[in-house]
Amino acid sequence: MRLEAEALTCSYGGEAAVRDVSLVLEPKQVTAIIGPSGCGKSTFLRSLNRLHEVAPGASVSGRVLLDDTDIYGPGVDPVDVRRLVGMVFQKPNPFPTMSVFDNVAAGLRLAGVRRRSVLAETVERALRDAGLWLEVRDRLNRPATALSGGQQQRLCIARAIAVDPQVLLMDEPCSALDPISTLVIEDLITRLKDDYTIVIVTHNMQQAARVSDVTAFFTIDGVGSPGRLVETGPTSQLFSTPQESRTEDYITGRFG
Repeated sequence: MRLEAEALTCSYGGEAAVRDVSLVLEPKQVTAIIGPSGCGKSTFLRSLNRLHEVAPGASVSGRVLLDDTDIYGPGVDPVDVRRLVGMVFQKPNPFPTMSVFDNVAAGLRLAGVRRRSVLAETVERALRDAGLWLEVRDRLNRPATALSGGQQQRLCIARAIAVDPQVLLMDEPCSALDPISTLVIEDLITRLKDDYTIVIVTHNMQQAARVSDVTAFFTIDGVGSPGRLVETGPTSQLFSTPQESRTEDYITGRFG
């Protein structure tokens, strides 16, 4: 599915954290969102599946279109939005009291799936798609927290894709992982883009260059200013010949 933000402003308590962002996120592509700390990258990401509004005092203006449907339109159920637009967070967050199997099956059960054979088939498919099945197939009934950090993050990805989303949002999914686990997740992202629209927030310029097709650069004009989209384009072009001097300064490390 195509995801598009139109003149999107996200605020907390009346103060804008992200202002007037318009950005198209195309199907079967990885879009990386980069920029300095505090520029609203994660806030923008959370607005794409209506998680932003969960925060006290949060509000949104503008539109987010999932194909032709405004996810903030009247009568749109946020739960349905979050099923179609899945989220993977910065730190692995498996449900601590659940087994590996039950973690992946949690969203299915919430949707009313009860038949064990359907659950088992879907859990296996999601774990295979997340590149984790061979490592955990003999440990499905053990606690998810017994897995390594990299395995836990892939488990969270499996949990997200088990309910058949169309879009996958990833908020710095490798920041808590070691280099080997990071490469495993990056390879997984490359494979998953054949089936999903993927948006990843990252502080790692090398990671953005490795995994993304398109990069969007956000920045702020000063302390307390809202984040704004400065430039977006094909990753190879943005990293080699950015159109904006602020983009070049950030990529080359002159600020940020």
